[in-house]
Amino acid sequence: MSVSVDLSGKTALVMGVANSRSLGWAIAEQLLKAGAKVGFSYQGERLRGELEKLTAGYEGTWIQQADATNEEEMTALFARVGQEFGQLDMLVHSIAFAPRTAMEGRFLDTTPEDWNTALTVSAYTLVSAARHAEPLLSPGSSIISLTYHASQQVVPKYNVMGVAKAALEAATRYLAADFGEREIRVNTISAGPMRTIAARSIPGFGGLYDKGARNAAFGRNATPEEVGKLALFLLSDLGTGVTGQTMYVDAGLSIMTVKE
Repeated sequence: MSVSVDLSGKTALVMGVANSRSLGWAIAEQLLKAGAKVGFSYQGERLRGELEKLTAGYEGTWIQQADATNEEEMTALFARVGQEFGQLDMLVHSIAFAPRTAMEGRFLDTTPEDWNTALTVSAYTLVSAARHAEPLLSPGSSIISLTYHASQQVVPKYNVMGVAKAALEAATRYLAADFGEREIRVNTISAGPMRTIAARSIPGFGGLYDKGARNAAFGRNATPEEVGKLALFLLSDLGTGVTGQTMYVDAGLSIMTVKE
Protein backbone atom coordinates (compact mmCIF):
# COMPACT_ATOMS: atom_id res chain seq x y z
CA MET A 1 0.00 0.00 0.00
CA SER A 2 1.45 3.36 -0.99
CA VAL A 3 1.36 6.35 1.34
CA SER A 4 0.54 9.72 -0.17
CA VAL A 5 2.16 12.79 1.36
CA ASP A 6 0.14 16.00 1.19
CA LEU A 7 2.14 19.16 1.86
CA SER A 8 -0.56 21.58 0.72
CA GLY A 9 -0.29 24.77 2.74
CA LYS A 10 3.27 23.94 3.85
CA THR A 11 6.26 26.12 3.01
CA ALA A 12 9.89 25.30 2.32
CA LEU A 13 13.17 27.03 1.56
CA VAL A 14 15.70 25.04 -0.45
CA MET A 15 19.20 26.47 -0.37
CA GLY A 16 21.93 25.66 -2.87
CA VAL A 17 20.29 24.28 -6.02
CA ALA A 18 22.72 24.64 -8.94
CA ASN A 19 21.04 22.63 -11.70
CA SER A 20 18.74 19.67 -12.40
CA ARG A 21 21.34 17.20 -11.10
CA SER A 22 21.60 18.87 -7.70
CA LEU A 23 20.35 16.77 -4.81
CA GLY A 24 18.67 19.94 -3.59
CA TRP A 25 16.55 19.87 -6.73
CA ALA A 26 15.76 16.15 -6.29
CA ILE A 27 14.42 17.07 -2.84
CA ALA A 28 12.58 20.16 -4.09
CA GLU A 29 10.83 18.12 -6.78
CA GLN A 30 9.35 15.82 -4.16
CA LEU A 31 8.17 18.78 -2.08
CA LEU A 32 6.61 20.49 -5.09
CA LYS A 33 4.85 17.31 -6.22
CA ALA A 34 3.42 16.99 -2.70
CA GLY A 35 1.93 20.49 -2.97
CA ALA A 36 4.37 22.58 -0.90
CA LYS A 37 5.20 26.19 -1.69
CA VAL A 38 8.95 26.39 -2.20
CA GLY A 39 11.40 29.28 -2.23
CA PHE A 40 14.93 28.80 -3.54
CA SER A 41 18.24 30.49 -2.85
CA TYR A 42 21.24 30.23 -5.15
CA GLN A 43 24.81 31.48 -5.00
CA GLY A 44 25.83 33.72 -7.90
CA GLU A 45 23.81 35.24 -10.72
CA ARG A 46 25.24 32.74 -13.23
CA LEU A 47 22.89 30.14 -11.72
CA ARG A 48 19.74 32.24 -11.96
CA GLY A 49 18.75 31.22 -15.48
CA GLU A 50 18.97 27.50 -14.75
CA LEU A 51 16.85 27.82 -11.61
CA GLU A 52 14.27 29.91 -13.45
CA LYS A 53 13.91 27.11 -16.02
CA LEU A 54 13.56 24.43 -13.34
CA THR A 55 10.87 26.28 -11.40
CA ALA A 56 8.95 27.67 -14.40
CA GLY A 57 6.27 24.97 -14.35
CA TYR A 58 5.46 25.20 -10.66
CA GLU A 59 3.17 27.60 -8.84
CA GLY A 60 4.08 29.12 -5.48
CA THR A 61 7.82 29.24 -6.14
CA TRP A 62 10.27 32.13 -5.96
CA ILE A 63 14.04 32.46 -6.16
CA GLN A 64 16.60 34.79 -4.61
CA GLN A 65 20.36 35.09 -4.83
CA ALA A 66 22.05 34.65 -1.45
CA ASP A 67 25.62 33.87 -0.51
CA ALA A 68 25.18 31.74 2.62
CA THR A 69 28.44 33.09 4.05
CA ASN A 70 27.29 36.70 3.73
CA GLU A 71 25.32 37.92 6.75
CA GLU A 72 23.55 40.74 4.91
CA GLU A 73 22.42 38.46 2.11
CA MET A 74 21.20 35.84 4.59
CA THR A 75 19.23 38.49 6.47
CA ALA A 76 17.66 39.62 3.20
CA LEU A 77 16.87 36.03 2.20
CA PHE A 78 14.98 35.22 5.37
CA ALA A 79 13.22 38.57 5.28
CA ARG A 80 11.95 37.43 1.86
CA VAL A 81 10.84 34.12 3.39
CA GLY A 82 8.84 36.07 5.95
CA GLN A 83 7.28 38.28 3.30
CA GLU A 84 6.37 35.40 0.98
CA PHE A 85 5.33 32.76 3.49
CA GLY A 86 4.83 34.30 6.92
CA GLN A 87 6.26 31.18 8.49
CA LEU A 88 8.56 28.33 7.44
CA ASP A 89 7.83 24.60 7.79
CA MET A 90 10.82 23.07 6.00
CA LEU A 91 14.43 24.14 5.46
CA VAL A 92 16.76 22.26 3.10
CA HIS A 93 20.50 22.99 3.24
CA SER A 94 22.24 21.72 0.09
CA ILE A 95 25.47 23.71 0.26
CA ALA A 96 29.08 22.50 0.22
CA PHE A 97 32.38 23.66 -1.21
CA ALA A 98 36.12 23.18 -0.86
CA PRO A 99 38.81 24.59 -3.15
CA ARG A 100 39.96 21.99 -5.67
CA THR A 101 43.55 22.51 -4.53
CA ALA A 102 42.56 21.15 -1.13
CA MET A 103 41.35 17.91 -2.69
CA GLU A 104 44.16 17.19 -5.14
CA GLY A 105 47.07 16.72 -2.76
CA ARG A 106 47.58 15.29 0.71
CA PHE A 107 45.21 16.11 3.55
CA LEU A 108 48.35 16.85 5.56
CA ASP A 109 49.01 19.86 3.33
CA THR A 110 45.60 21.50 3.85
CA THR A 111 46.12 25.25 4.30
CA PRO A 112 44.34 27.30 6.97
CA GLU A 113 42.57 29.21 4.22
CA ASP A 114 41.22 26.06 2.53
CA TRP A 115 40.26 24.59 5.91
CA ASN A 116 38.30 27.69 6.87
CA THR A 117 36.60 27.90 3.48
CA ALA A 118 35.49 24.25 3.49
CA LEU A 119 34.18 24.24 7.06
CA THR A 120 32.52 27.64 6.81
CA VAL A 121 30.70 26.95 3.55
CA SER A 122 29.90 23.29 4.13
CA ALA A 123 29.10 23.22 7.86
CA TYR A 124 28.75 26.63 9.48
CA THR A 125 26.23 27.82 6.90
CA LEU A 126 23.79 25.21 8.27
CA VAL A 127 24.10 26.81 11.71
CA SER A 128 23.68 30.27 10.22
CA ALA A 129 20.64 29.26 8.18
CA ALA A 130 19.01 27.62 11.20
CA ARG A 131 19.60 30.74 13.31
CA HIS A 132 18.08 33.02 10.67
CA ALA A 133 15.17 30.63 10.20
CA GLU A 134 14.42 30.22 13.91
CA PRO A 135 11.89 33.09 14.27
CA LEU A 136 10.00 31.78 11.23
CA LEU A 137 9.98 28.08 12.03
CA SER A 138 6.67 26.68 13.18
CA PRO A 139 6.55 24.07 15.97
CA GLY A 140 7.09 20.63 14.47
CA SER A 141 8.94 21.94 11.43
CA SER A 142 11.97 20.20 9.95
CA ILE A 143 15.51 21.02 8.78
CA ILE A 144 17.68 18.72 6.68
CA SER A 145 21.14 18.91 5.12
CA LEU A 146 23.29 16.63 2.97
CA THR A 147 26.39 14.76 4.08
CA TYR A 148 28.58 11.91 2.84
CA HIS A 149 30.21 8.82 4.37
CA ALA A 150 33.67 10.36 4.01
CA SER A 151 32.82 11.95 7.37
CA GLN A 152 33.30 8.49 8.93
CA GLN A 153 35.92 6.80 6.76
CA VAL A 154 38.77 8.04 4.61
CA VAL A 155 37.82 8.53 0.97
CA PRO A 156 40.89 9.29 -1.17
CA LYS A 157 40.99 12.90 -2.39
CA TYR A 158 37.96 13.94 -0.34
CA ASN A 159 40.37 15.37 2.23
CA VAL A 160 39.12 18.46 4.06
CA MET A 161 35.57 17.93 2.79
CA GLY A 162 35.45 14.77 4.90
CA VAL A 163 36.26 16.88 7.94
CA ALA A 164 33.65 19.44 6.92
CA LYS A 165 30.99 16.73 6.60
CA ALA A 166 31.92 15.38 10.04
CA ALA A 167 31.44 18.91 11.40
CA LEU A 168 28.08 19.13 9.61
CA GLU A 169 26.90 15.91 11.24
CA ALA A 170 28.00 17.11 14.69
CA ALA A 171 26.28 20.44 14.10
CA THR A 172 23.11 18.54 13.21
CA ARG A 173 23.08 16.90 16.64
CA TYR A 174 23.71 20.14 18.53
CA LEU A 175 21.05 21.99 16.54
CA ALA A 176 18.59 19.16 17.18
CA ALA A 177 19.19 19.59 20.91
CA ASP A 178 18.70 23.37 20.74
CA PHE A 179 15.44 23.01 18.80
CA GLY A 180 14.19 20.02 20.76
CA GLU A 181 11.88 21.89 23.11
CA ARG A 182 9.80 23.07 20.15
CA GLU A 183 10.02 19.63 18.49
CA ILE A 184 11.73 21.14 15.46
CA ARG A 185 13.62 18.28 13.84
CA VAL A 186 17.15 18.55 12.43
CA ASN A 187 18.59 15.65 10.43
CA THR A 188 21.14 15.07 7.70
CA ILE A 189 21.05 12.66 4.77
CA SER A 190 24.17 10.73 3.85
CA ALA A 191 23.85 10.00 0.14
CA GLY A 192 26.07 7.58 -1.70
CA PRO A 193 28.07 8.63 -4.76
CA MET A 194 25.92 10.82 -7.03
CA ARG A 195 26.73 12.45 -10.37
CA THR A 196 26.19 16.03 -9.19
CA ILE A 197 28.00 19.21 -10.15
CA ALA A 198 29.73 19.13 -6.76
CA ALA A 199 31.09 15.65 -7.48
CA ARG A 200 33.04 17.02 -10.43
CA SER A 201 35.41 18.74 -8.02
CA ILE A 202 36.50 15.37 -6.55
CA PRO A 203 39.57 14.04 -8.40
CA GLY A 204 38.87 10.55 -9.75
CA PHE A 205 35.16 10.68 -8.98
CA GLY A 206 34.27 8.47 -11.97
CA GLY A 207 36.23 5.59 -10.49
CA LEU A 208 34.73 6.22 -7.06
CA TYR A 209 31.21 6.13 -8.54
CA ASP A 210 31.81 2.85 -10.38
CA LYS A 211 33.45 1.26 -7.35
CA GLY A 212 30.50 2.30 -5.19
CA ALA A 213 28.08 0.50 -7.50
CA ARG A 214 30.18 -2.68 -7.45
CA ASN A 215 30.43 -2.75 -3.67
CA ALA A 216 26.93 -1.65 -2.60
CA ALA A 217 24.54 -4.25 -1.20
CA PHE A 218 22.14 -3.57 -4.10
CA GLY A 219 24.91 -3.81 -6.68
CA ARG A 220 24.15 -0.25 -7.78
CA ASN A 221 24.35 3.30 -6.50
CA ALA A 222 21.37 5.03 -4.94
CA THR A 223 19.57 7.59 -7.10
CA PRO A 224 18.78 11.27 -6.58
CA GLU A 225 15.09 10.35 -6.56
CA GLU A 226 15.71 8.02 -3.61
CA VAL A 227 17.44 10.88 -1.79
CA GLY A 228 14.41 13.05 -2.50
CA LYS A 229 12.02 10.45 -1.13
CA LEU A 230 13.95 10.09 2.12
CA ALA A 231 13.99 13.87 2.42
CA LEU A 232 10.22 13.93 1.90
CA PHE A 233 9.83 11.48 4.77
CA LEU A 234 12.04 13.51 7.09
CA LEU A 235 10.48 16.84 6.17
CA SER A 236 6.87 15.69 6.37
CA ASP A 237 4.86 14.53 9.38
CA LEU A 238 5.92 10.97 8.55
CA GLY A 239 9.25 11.82 10.15
CA THR A 240 8.05 13.04 13.55
CA GLY A 241 10.13 11.52 16.33
CA VAL A 242 13.32 11.48 14.23
CA THR A 243 15.88 14.17 15.03
CA GLY A 244 19.64 14.60 15.30
CA GLN A 245 20.25 11.67 12.96
CA THR A 246 22.47 10.93 9.98
CA MET A 247 20.23 8.92 7.65
CA TYR A 248 21.87 6.84 4.92
CA VAL A 249 20.48 6.37 1.42
CA ASP A 250 23.35 4.68 -0.41
CA ALA A 251 21.98 1.31 -1.61
CA GLY A 252 23.79 -0.33 1.31
CA LEU A 253 27.29 0.80 0.35
CA SER A 254 28.23 1.94 3.86
CA ILE A 255 27.49 -1.46 5.44
CA MET A 256 29.70 -3.44 3.08
CA THR A 257 33.37 -4.35 3.25
CA VAL A 258 35.07 -2.92 0.17
CA LYS A 259 35.79 -5.75 -2.26
CA GLU A 260 37.60 -3.87 -5.00
